[in-house]
Amino acid sequence: MALRCDVLAVGTELLLGQIIDSNSAWMGGELAASGIDSLVQVKVGDNVGRIEVQLRRLLESADAVIMCGGLGPTHDDLTRDAIAAVMGVPQTRGTAPGLICPVTVGGVDKVVYAVPGVPHEMQDMMHRAILPDLRRRSGSAAVIASRVLRTWGESESGLNERLDHVIDQLEGPGTPTLAFLASGWEGLKVRLTAKATTIEECMVQLAEWEQVIRAELGDLVFGTDDDTMESVVLDLCRRQGLTLATAESVTGGLVGARLTATAGASDVFRGSIVSYASDVKQSLLGVGDGPVVSEAAARQMAHGVRELLGADVAVSLTGVAGPDEQDGQPVGTLYVGLVGPGFDLVHHTRLPGQREQMRQFSVITALGLLRPELANR
Repeated sequence: MALRCDVLAVGTELLLGQIIDSNSAWMGGELAASGIDSLVQVKVGDNVGRIEVQLRRLLESADAVIMCGGLGPTHDDLTRDAIAAVMGVPQTRGTAPGLICPVTVGGVDKVVYAVPGVPHEMQDMMHRAILPDLRRRSGSAAVIASRVLRTWGESESGLNERLDHVIDQLEGPGTPTLAFLASGWEGLKVRLTAKATTIEECMVQLAEWEQVIRAELGDLVFGTDDDTMESVVLDLCRRQGLTLATAESVTGGLVGARLTATAGASDVFRGSIVSYASDVKQSLLGVGDGPVVSEAAARQMAHGVRELLGADVAVSLTGVAGPDEQDGQPVGTLYVGLVGPGFDLVHHTRLPGQREQMRQFSVITALGLLRPELANR
């Protein structure tokens, strides 16, 4: 059985939402990559009694616990006091660089690690001391690896239904586990996680089942692991020697921002016209009189920005983010114009969510509609 190491994050600021607990997520990934099971992550405020209670609870089941935060010289740095109470020993005062504390629980030897909440300090201690010590204690050569398939165009329940019979096959030994991760405008992720004695065995499992899932989902899969919809679209343009421009209304420049956040975008992306006002659409992009949330306006915006910026391919977005309807169109309405070599079309769709979520979904939806036009040329 693999060694289990759970995580206890200390700090009232984590509970109040003043700081996002990214440390626990990072530690979970590093533990998994080292073949160490981590089944529970807990956050607790700066109260020595409650810290002690949570630490004791975790140690009832886990072989090891990493405590993150609460190590320092101020009055609310209480991690050492809680560990001392569990160990039944006194502790000296002062700023500790980190602690490795052996603990016996019910006659079983366990260990508590304490690291600071400052991310670069915590990560250094994890790599230098904690992960090597956990691997030594585990005596196991288990390795865990994951493959993430990024999808767009289907709901989480829809994906689950499509893959229902595949999931049934992933319950036996030597098969990976599967999970869905809804990630906003990053897409809906399908994560396969394999565990084996070597990384090579993990890769064989992941490659085999990735092909099974791709066969079921087809073009819904737009990339893997660190791919984004914008990086995939830029790569498709790059391979074909095409330049790209965008005209944005409802998204207010979000598409251009996502594209330019991708390294190397400058050799493909010409620029964006944020034509938020109707008169800007008309004067710069040649949009005629009439509703600006319409198929005609989307097509004219795409043609206009393509000519204005001298691009091979253009994408336009006009729609209604809310809170009120516009031009007789309900909130969530999106028109996407696509113009390029061999295609000239407009897609009309209705997106869910509040104002900001609808705008973000518009970005990945528009680029997702452009992707097959480029891939099938």
